[in-house]
Amino acid sequence: MQWYDYFAVFVMLYPGLMSVYWTMSGLLYFLLWEKRGDLPEFGTDAPMVSILVPCYNEADNLDCSIPHLLKLTYPNYELVFINDGSTDNTLDVLRRWKQQHPHRITVITQPNGGKASAMNNGARYAKGQYLVGIDGDAVPDYHALEYIVDTLENRPEVGAVTGNPRVRNRSTILGKLQVAEFSSIIGLIKRSQSLAGTLFTVSGVIMCIRKSVWQEVGGWSENMITDDIDISWKTQTAGHDIIYEPRALCWVLMPETLRGLYRQRLRWAQGGAEVILKYSRQIWKPRNARLWPLYFEYFLTLVWAYALLLYTAFTIGHALGGHIDFTLLKVGSLMTFMAFIIQLSVSLYIDSRYEGNLFRYFISCIWYPYAFWLLNCITLMHGFPKAVFRDRKRKATWISPDRGIQ
Repeated sequence: MQWYDYFAVFVMLYPGLMSVYWTMSGLLYFLLWEKRGDLPEFGTDAPMVSILVPCYNEADNLDCSIPHLLKLTYPNYELVFINDGSTDNTLDVLRRWKQQHPHRITVITQPNGGKASAMNNGARYAKGQYLVGIDGDAVPDYHALEYIVDTLENRPEVGAVTGNPRVRNRSTILGKLQVAEFSSIIGLIKRSQSLAGTLFTVSGVIMCIRKSVWQEVGGWSENMITDDIDISWKTQTAGHDIIYEPRALCWVLMPETLRGLYRQRLRWAQGGAEVILKYSRQIWKPRNARLWPLYFEYFLTLVWAYALLLYTAFTIGHALGGHIDFTLLKVGSLMTFMAFIIQLSVSLYIDSRYEGNLFRYFISCIWYPYAFWLLNCITLMHGFPKAVFRDRKRKATWISPDRGIQ
């Protein structure tokens, strides 16, 4: 075998090997640790939960999401809405709902400072022992808080919990594909990482952190483009576990245009790189050894992304001259495809506990893992340099994301 043969094996088999690892460890987590049973019951003495909802130009979504938030079955919670300098009538909508439910809803307004700034501001006003962060368009399952609080009450070593995002809008092909992605890839990865009590990131769509931990780590970092990834590493390097609670469902709007999807994933890639660089010294302390696999996996994936680019250019150049054997490429592709089929089958089976009839997406989405890895490759190569050269003193403000075709 020549050097480019080994190169081909790495480029083609790495996604497949990660797929096998996620499948086996995610299935193990499901079989041994994923809780089943009845809905936890809480009485009038239930710990107070503060739901923080940062809002920037959310006027079109709030009249849909707020009625659902008022129907949560957990007995002791408050809703803290933070208007982050919206330029539409978000504040008017919030004040109207505040008048109707003055004992449940608190409205805070501030100049536009970004999501992290809004979350920190809301947390300062929050009365709860637990801080739940959701997006302005998010609709949590009515029992989501019970599952989150039950996990935190019974596991004091856990500093934060991330819930199970589900895609609301499925009117286009991209919307339907992301249903499979959140089940077959994102959910499986979170289960796999939860085996060690670590996660690369909580989901900003629905997460919960103890208020005492929020105070200990200094809150959300207001200069990081992905505050959810940063608060995850802050919490874990402070010695606390983070775990995935798949029973805490939350329905959210996702991008349904290629431009919107790419912008979202580029922000995720840049934010992940910013966090990896930020904690590059702290991570090597012995007490953070459990985070080393996450760190190593990130850089291995980054190397794979650039390797794929180089190998593609090399293959095209040599194929035009007729000087390349595609046998290893074909074998590696077939093995990776088989791993993707097994991964999708296992993950849809697991998540069918929480959302019925998921297998209807099997045939149409079987190729999506290839698109996922290709999108990851492009956004990693684009996002890493942006993270390296970004002005870290500047606040990470936001613009309204693509919320799909509604």
